[in-house]
Amino acid sequence: MKKIVFISSLFCVSLNIAFAANPKIVMDTSHGSIEIELFQDKAPVTVANFLKYVDEKFYDNTIFHRVITNFMIQGGGFDEKMQEKKTHDPIQNEATNGLKNEAATLAMARTSEPHSASAQFFINIVDNAFLNHQNTSTAGFGYAVFGKVTQGMHVVNRIKMVKTGNLNRHSDVPMDSVVIKSLRRKK
Repeated sequence: MKKIVFISSLFCVSLNIAFAANPKIVMDTSHGSIEIELFQDKAPVTVANFLKYVDEKFYDNTIFHRVITNFMIQGGGFDEKMQEKKTHDPIQNEATNGLKNEAATLAMARTSEPHSASAQFFINIVDNAFLNHQNTSTAGFGYAVFGKVTQGMHVVNRIKMVKTGNLNRHSDVPMDSVVIKSLRRKK
């Protein structure tokens, strides 16, 4: 709750106004817990989409299926058998929101088509400026940042160090599964 005071030459008004805080989530993984603030104020479509999957428990028992030590860790779309989960329709890419793909930020994964993100996300390990919005072309649209790790970056750093290899048509797959046990709204 914030107190705002308006002063004019005629009167003084004091109002208590409650500003909605950005939602927070807790990701419980096989390597520990990660807390993330979601930037609903900057990426409302992306956050609403992500929270829909969270509330449906879609992410429970999915894995981080792509881990690149000095880049990012990606998850939210495959189970431990590397079977891709069925998703809702893709959403509008909000990479134009001004948020940058900096270390510890959460962004939507997508195909080469800018507006193809559905459920998969990644956590940036380092600043990845080349993923930021440049222009509205297919190549320059960028990847929408919609959150940031607020606690548990040591867990992300533990995950980035797992041994990876190739599995079927996928590369950079952890040899021992890194499981997202659950994703829940923080109470």
